Amino acid sequence: MNITLRFAALAALLVSCATGQDEKWTSIFNGKDLDGWTPKIRGLALGEDPKKTFVVEDGAIKVDYKNYEDWGDAFGHLFFKTKFSTYKVRFEYRFVGDQVKGGPGWATQNSGIMLHCQDPKTMGKDQNFPASLEFQLLGAGNGVKTTGNLCTPSTYITIDGKVVKQHCNNSKEPTKPVGEWVRAEAEVHGGKLVKHLINGKVVFEYTDTKLDEGDADAKPLIEAQGNNNLTEGYISLQSESHPVEFRSIEVLELKAE
Repeated sequence: MNITLRFAALAALLVSCATGQDEKWTSIFNGKDLDGWTPKIRGLALGEDPKKTFVVEDGAIKVDYKNYEDWGDAFGHLFFKTKFSTYKVRFEYRFVGDQVKGGPGWATQNSGIMLHCQDPKTMGKDQNFPASLEFQLLGAGNGVKTTGNLCTPSTYITIDGKVVKQHCNNSKEPTKPVGEWVRAEAEVHGGKLVKHLINGKVVFEYTDTKLDEGDADAKPLIEAQGNNNLTEGYISLQSESHPVEFRSIEVLELKAE
């Protein structure tokens, strides 16, 4: 190979690395049905969703409340079948319509994708949220006014070297209008580091993810594994009383560190 061809090959490789063309993302939502996904709704057994809260239409998973007369604290999560530890997950979301009757004010245009979730088989029947790290997604109608935040059901984290047990911690990224598709991505490095991205920009990051020793839902998980390290888990999509849609959900597994 002559010098010109060598230079061209090297340039192509650098461009590929810079643009991520060598990354092999895997779709975990087929755009047609809920194959590989299982609902867990408060008050119901794993797999039960008689009101069809989670449906697939127009290539998106829709969190839908048309069969609800009232919210009834039916907090729900839709779990993907595979456990992940070191990975990236990317997707698009948007809020639509109106909140179901009886939904709490704080849940207006409020949803999330849960990272490092406990196995849904270990959740109590009336447990509101899985032990997890919630990549919180908010719309412009929510009073908080930021998206890409973090909430920590049964968990806690470290920010800038300081242990933080406050339940929700806000980014500085403004919320987006109802009906607008927003690109979101999480980069997860086991229990060491997690980054939240909105429209390609890092908006929040934290380290040292842990199960909360003082939390009733976390205690049996800690006892079962012998420590409170939170280094892996399942991905789930949240149902929290306001209609929301998710599409183009993909995962890129990273090399363990």
